[in-house]
Amino acid sequence: MVVSVTLARGAIRLARKHVIVKRLPVIQNLGTMDVFCMDKTGTLTEARIRLDRTVDVEGRRTYMNVFKYIMLGTSSNFGNMFSMAGAALFLPFLPMLPVQILLNNMLYDLPELPIPLDNVDAEDISSPRRLDIGLIRQFMFVIGPVSSAFDFITFYLLLHVLKATEAEFQICWFVESLCTQVLVIFVIRTRHNPLRSRPQGALAAACFLVVAAALWLPLGPLAGSFSSVSPPPLFYLMLAPLVVCYLAAVHEIKRRFFLARFARRE
Repeated sequence: MVVSVTLARGAIRLARKHVIVKRLPVIQNLGTMDVFCMDKTGTLTEARIRLDRTVDVEGRRTYMNVFKYIMLGTSSNFGNMFSMAGAALFLPFLPMLPVQILLNNMLYDLPELPIPLDNVDAEDISSPRRLDIGLIRQFMFVIGPVSSAFDFITFYLLLHVLKATEAEFQICWFVESLCTQVLVIFVIRTRHNPLRSRPQGALAAACFLVVAAALWLPLGPLAGSFSSVSPPPLFYLMLAPLVVCYLAAVHEIKRRFFLARFARRE
């Protein structure tokens, strides 16, 4: 759905420039083009090419937002799968209840909806790009385990520092997982420093709203519908530095990943 909305937004922006889009996939194709030739006035049949004008191709912006969504989804899902499988090897109980998993996924989807509206760094639309499946796969294998590593650190702290019960463990990981998944959107959405690349207002608002909901739900009146206990107060003191360290680690690994990737291309 997010991909369709992103393509539709590109079609709307082109329509404002008096361009009719008959098929949505064409928007992404435009983002991969370097030169676009038309023969309506005999340009090709007369064996001469004349540059009439240059236009800002919306397809590049649409492509980059689709690319962000795929990068976020694949790395996040791979990390969650790895964490869940790893936890099952040593935990005598479910690391998260089914209702908590469903609520986690539903809330995580909300900040992904404004991705089609997101701002794009100027250098990302300065030249055409093609969808690189290999790049997406490598990024998933690099960033996904980072998420799992911090999940395992959380598991250790919950079991050996907080001495959490089964119910406390489940609700604490629910909160930690949702906060890290949502806030890392700010890091992955740009190849540069996330503090210098400004996200679109709706995307930022949705992310902070979901993080606030993750922190409030276990303490609010709806807590009993998906958990029998609330996180211990010490957990919230532990959560802040854990999230900051996770975001810093993802940013540094992401920075080195793209530096190495583009260095090989050069």
